[in-house]
Amino acid sequence: MSQQNDRKELLCQVLGNLSSQLRYAMGNLCAAKQLSRGDTETNRRNAAIEQQSIYRMMRILNNLSDAPLLAEMPLFALKTADLPVWLDGIFRQAQPLAEQCGLTLRLRCAEAHHLCAVQEYYLSRLMWNLLSNAMKFTPAGGEVTLGMDLRGDQVLLSVTDTGCGIAAEQMDRIYEGFLHPEYKAAPPHGLGLGLPLCRAIAEGHGGRLLLTSREGEGTVATVSLPDKISSTMTFSAPVFSYTGGFQPVMVELSDALPYEAFTERNLDE
Repeated sequence: MSQQNDRKELLCQVLGNLSSQLRYAMGNLCAAKQLSRGDTETNRRNAAIEQQSIYRMMRILNNLSDAPLLAEMPLFALKTADLPVWLDGIFRQAQPLAEQCGLTLRLRCAEAHHLCAVQEYYLSRLMWNLLSNAMKFTPAGGEVTLGMDLRGDQVLLSVTDTGCGIAAEQMDRIYEGFLHPEYKAAPPHGLGLGLPLCRAIAEGHGGRLLLTSREGEGTVATVSLPDKISSTMTFSAPVFSYTGGFQPVMVELSDALPYEAFTERNLDE
């Protein structure tokens, strides 16, 4: 009964926050739609705000679709992947978008190749969520670094930023923001599901997520994964991921990007 009550509380809190987030995005969308008529600079700006709101709504829905991970806490079926190559792919996709935020994105990885058993779709979702947070809370002129280290029997993946950091009193509830609407950040800072989902995904790999932060000095998010390869061939149904014509990376980083990034030229690339 206690577990049922916990899930009911989770559902009520998330859906209440969801309505607020979607209402905010829809308000921007409707206002921009009414104003974006004719080919002028102002109308192009309004069209970009319209696209930004649509992408942010898609991001909210993607995180909401993954919310059952918080209740189920699954152990994933893992397949061996080359993590430095995978991380370099994320870096290359994110770098031009970080530049549009006025940020320097760096990659720190001494290994050219290293095989490790992961669930690549969910690990990518984890890294994009961490990267979005880092970019969102780092002002222009700052730096964000994607890193990979090997330490004993662990692979450490990290996202380090020079942003505003997290206040000490917030660290105690950093993974429970979605259960505390009185503390939730103003839109468009999301449902508070990002970090809880990241922790669930890390634990689904048999690993963990560690956060260290000092207010005004930045944050380091570290994902510690068992350094092992898959010894068996794993067959599993592909994870359903709806893109529907949306640019997946733009969806993942939509909370962090300025409206100027959502021009037709960027979205068509």
